Amino acid sequence: MGTRGFVAVVIAVMIGFAFSACGRDPVVNVEEVTARPKAFVGSDTCKKCHLEHFDSWQMTLHSRGLQDAQNNVDAFVAEIDEAAIRADLAEIKDELSAPVEEIYVPKVEEILYTMGSQWQQRYVVKKEGTLYVAPIQYNIDTDKWVAYHEADWQERPWSLKCGGCHSTGLDLEQGAFSEPAVGCEACHGKGSWHAALPKTAVFEKRETIVNPSKMTMGVAVQICGSCHNRGRSTKNENAEWPVGYQPGKALNAYFDSIDYASREEYVYANEFARGHHQQYLDWEQSQHYKEGVTCTSCHFVHQIGMPPTRSQTINAGSAQCFECHIIINKVQAHSIHSFGNCIGCHMPRIVKSAVSGDLHSHVFDSLTPIDTIKNPKVPNSCQACHHHKDDKLMDLQNAFDPTGLGEVMPVAPGGEFGGEDETGDEAPEGLDLDLEGGEMLEFE
Repeated sequence: MGTRGFVAVVIAVMIGFAFSACGRDPVVNVEEVTARPKAFVGSDTCKKCHLEHFDSWQMTLHSRGLQDAQNNVDAFVAEIDEAAIRADLAEIKDELSAPVEEIYVPKVEEILYTMGSQWQQRYVVKKEGTLYVAPIQYNIDTDKWVAYHEADWQERPWSLKCGGCHSTGLDLEQGAFSEPAVGCEACHGKGSWHAALPKTAVFEKRETIVNPSKMTMGVAVQICGSCHNRGRSTKNENAEWPVGYQPGKALNAYFDSIDYASREEYVYANEFARGHHQQYLDWEQSQHYKEGVTCTSCHFVHQIGMPPTRSQTINAGSAQCFECHIIINKVQAHSIHSFGNCIGCHMPRIVKSAVSGDLHSHVFDSLTPIDTIKNPKVPNSCQACHHHKDDKLMDLQNAFDPTGLGEVMPVAPGGEFGGEDETGDEAPEGLDLDLEGGEMLEFE
């Protein structure tokens, strides 16, 4: 047999196998499948066809947003030792709103789910048929137990406060969810139609699932914003997550975000976030938002293989910024910080997850000492750095802006604003800030 004949036989065999394989596919009536209501099927169903993506998803914090503690003892990152927990709580008893001995500490067998595994961990228990977050929290970096809503925890049902963003497919009416994690369908929508259709129905199958990468960026980024946000549902006044929202919809129709006027414990006076899972709120104030730079411009959602960084950014630290910001003008702070640490100034650690300053701001704007001088409750990038945490604010401002064009205000004798300065001119009213002390601001 010649070469051509051999090739012809191989092609014929391959075609035969192809037709044979197609013949073995079940005959599915597409219209009948899509006539049924869509339903959640769980990430274990998705992995049957998307195993590599499933494996990469398991490397993310989304997969550990809620873990079944009854069937996975490794979900616990610390031992539930009541004596050790109460000993830690006793160290901060003056900060607590309930006596240490009265704070409920669950036993391991009472904990149904764990929440969190990188900065902190909280514990979900059931009381009289309702899920609650127990009033204890383990802070991972400090190896300390602290209290969490110790006085009112039984007034805060998990399903209304946390459930919608720590599970997939939570149904408030049924009191159940599809999956204990931020699973595939949390971002791609209900998958029952997609899973039921055969691979041969290529185009119909594609149309039955949400692919954020094929959506307009303004809508796609709202999928992230549905959970990396803080506010209240427009569909259920008691819920603090967007009840009824589905990937691809407009988030504002389902959710009202907070601001400083409504929840100042979570937002600084300049509207920068001070609480965790509020990155979307920060981003909406940024120049990135105006220019169309979204979450996935910097972060992988699930990357095939090992994630390159802790936060799944495409590059580590300032190298990520240099992907777009190639040229830096060597003026003001840029002339001093020759090491080029964009993150340290433009994403200061002023956000609290477990402890103060363990997360970065996502407004992507540096906060100068003058911001704190104007409002002592607003932090600044300079004092967020350990090297400058004890420096005087006015010294830092003058170093940052030696020209004096940055609204540096006169200082009254004794180092405080108000009254007259040394030249006899009146200083701005309403400011009373001791500039002699250099104590690091506590961002809580």
